[in-house]
This record gives sequence, structure tokens and C-alpha cells, in this order.
Amino acid sequence: MCDYSLEMYQSRPAVKGERYQTVRFPSGSIGFAAPGDANTAVCMACDTRLELSKLPPELQRTAKVGDTAIVTFIHIEHGLHHDGIRFDNGTEANLQQLGSGVFGMIVDDLVEKPERIEVTRVRVLEPAE
Repeated sequence: MCDYSLEMYQSRPAVKGERYQTVRFPSGSIGFAAPGDANTAVCMACDTRLELSKLPPELQRTAKVGDTAIVTFIHIEHGLHHDGIRFDNGTEANLQQLGSGVFGMIVDDLVEKPERIEVTRVRVLEPAE
């Protein structure tokens, strides 16, 4: 899934084993791209498991995780941007909160749906000017 704000860009599906990096596209939206091809959005399927590294310090504090974490790619219903991630502790964030320069690699294509998960909403931060 690629956020509708990335529809105007060339895109392709993610492939297990590739390493991706978050980039800010000219529209201002954050999305995944393969290193060396920052003009092509890489789309993740919902429920794809990723290992993210170089998470921003503010998100580490808010989500109570370290520099590296395993997350599930999700669709967020509310807000302007709908591509998001869910940490194993239930905290959700949209890709805009990752900013540029976060690395990701698919670790599992799909996850089993948990019986019940508590979700903590993360306040969306406006980018610093």
C-alpha cells in the first residue's frame, strides 16, 4: 500500500530481503524508497513485518522503543496520511513521524492477527521548519 499522496510517483511493491530507506518525496510525504532510487515509492502490503533502524529519538521515547524495532505495516484510518506502523507494544505512528533516513527491511510478509491488541495513539508532530 502506498499513501494516496504518493500516487503521482512511480511505485513498485516491496520485496523481501531488500533494504529500504524513508525519504521525503517532492509532495512533502514520507515514504519508503530503495537506496539509490529515491524517485520510486516502494509500497508495503498491510500486515507486513519490518525491522526498522535509526528511528528518530522523539519516536523512540514516545513509543518506548530503541533505535531498532520490529513493526507491522498498517493502514491508519484517521488523519491526512494513512500509511503507518504498529510497534509490538501496540503504539501506532504514521510514516510522517519516521521522517527521512529510517532504514527498513521486511522480516515477514504477513503476521497472524492477535486476538486483542491495545493501541496507543501517538500525537502527530508537525515537521520543524
